[in-house]
Amino acid sequence: MWGYGDWAMVVASIVLGIFLIGGAWAVTRPQEEVMGHPKGLYMLFFAEMWERFSYYGMRALLTLYLVKHWMYSDGSANLIYGAYTSLVYITPVLGGWLADRYLGQRKAVLFGAVLLTLGHFFMAFEGDGSGYANDPTLNIFWLALALIIVGSGFLKANISVIVGQLYPRTDIRRDSAYTIFYMGINLGAAAGVLIAAYLGETVSWALGFGLAGFGMLLGLIVFIIGKPLLKGNGESPNPAKLKEKFAGINLEWLLYGVGFAGVAVIWFLIQYQSLVGGILLASGIALLAYVLFEAFKLDKEARERVFAMIFLILLMPLFWGLFEQAGGSLNLFTDRHVDKGGIPTTFFQSINPIYIILLGPLFAGLWQWMARKGIEPSTPAKMGLGIAQMGLAFIVMVWGAENFSTTGDAGAIMMPVMFLFIFYLLSTTGELCLSPVGLSAMNRLSVKHMASLMMAAFFFGTAGGNYVAGFMGSLMGEGEGGNMTREGALEAYWSMGLVALVVGILVCFVSPLVKKLMHLDTLKDEEGDHLAGEAELGEPAAAGTRPAQ
Repeated sequence: MWGYGDWAMVVASIVLGIFLIGGAWAVTRPQEEVMGHPKGLYMLFFAEMWERFSYYGMRALLTLYLVKHWMYSDGSANLIYGAYTSLVYITPVLGGWLADRYLGQRKAVLFGAVLLTLGHFFMAFEGDGSGYANDPTLNIFWLALALIIVGSGFLKANISVIVGQLYPRTDIRRDSAYTIFYMGINLGAAAGVLIAAYLGETVSWALGFGLAGFGMLLGLIVFIIGKPLLKGNGESPNPAKLKEKFAGINLEWLLYGVGFAGVAVIWFLIQYQSLVGGILLASGIALLAYVLFEAFKLDKEARERVFAMIFLILLMPLFWGLFEQAGGSLNLFTDRHVDKGGIPTTFFQSINPIYIILLGPLFAGLWQWMARKGIEPSTPAKMGLGIAQMGLAFIVMVWGAENFSTTGDAGAIMMPVMFLFIFYLLSTTGELCLSPVGLSAMNRLSVKHMASLMMAAFFFGTAGGNYVAGFMGSLMGEGEGGNMTREGALEAYWSMGLVALVVGILVCFVSPLVKKLMHLDTLKDEEGDHLAGEAELGEPAAAGTRPAQ
């Protein structure tokens, strides 16, 4: 009597349980390292895994929830989705800066986890189902999104920085460590979709969102209990400063107040999505100016490394603008125009993280093997290959939809589900060439006092891509009462694919010039430097870090 979705949920629960048992075994070993890596890596793996469980469980539901429950048009739902996901990636600028200057990464992650837990639980208040125009519960929905956005800002850029702090700059294990961490993120993402999102789509929205909140609470607990495994990394650069009084209140608590004030600001912005694009553009220019201002204080090689990082960051909006169609317009396209064989729509949001779990170790081993042989592609070349593969994903999917579609119920033209699996395969291999590698480059090339700032700037580029994704998705619905057509979507996807393919090839062509700016031959550890941490600094990625390697 069970369908594919029921079996998938049970299998995901079993796999999640096995990983939890394995993680408990790893962190309780008496030795300092397990399987060649510090035990702190595995603790961070599981803390971020639960954060991704909650985030991706909610993400898979969000567009469908907006259209089916709150009764928004396709165009409006895509724009809300784009504004939400872009703000998730822009707030790490604030969280990263506060962590670098005052809080330290560990306390920033802790505060972010608290906000995220509250936000995901508030998502469980779904109202009476009468639509956004009639139900005041919508204000709780906006509050939930605001809490998740600001919480992500404090957590995302900083937990990945702690991963880097566990290793010296020149440690050859760094890329494989970020890939292992990336697998944790995607294990949580897959489980969140197959368990929380599945229940939300098939049983009740409140159950799915509430379970996502429970997952985030578990992540918070894991991070608190695992503090000793960080070995002093991620602490405040000036603990005494946090205890200074301002208006009778410790600076540390004032900084948390800034976070709650940010929730109020985001609560307003998320309701007026058209403002987000302008703010992204203005703040992006300001951030670039600030990074350049700081860069010109550095010596020549460090300055040129910043220029190389800026080039890599500028690739983010294109890649994520295409990739994030998966959670927006492609989610709706799958719901209506793909022959799913009775599988719930949210199920397909798990394909990407499952592919990463399967392929992540292969890519991690491949990079290390090629490095030992002296044939490893440079970071910009890898990222160019990633963008090209993202373009191919769209090109192949559109080709399949136009040549192999069949007529389903009520005369609807349905694309074979095989081409959706191929799309996610190519987009995932593209992501593995771009995101882990980019995160590793930000962490490796940054000077110590700019580590979280540059990681946040990397996420800012991702934020731009997420807004672009929502904006393009909203354009697909123009002229059809706000709802996209099959033909309009396929035409847009074809254009996106061609542009990405050409840009990816061009990036590969100029990659040797960018590699020279990285000055990898003179990169070395500084005395006592574990990449912003230890006693001096006091908490990259996620992806959304997807963190990257």
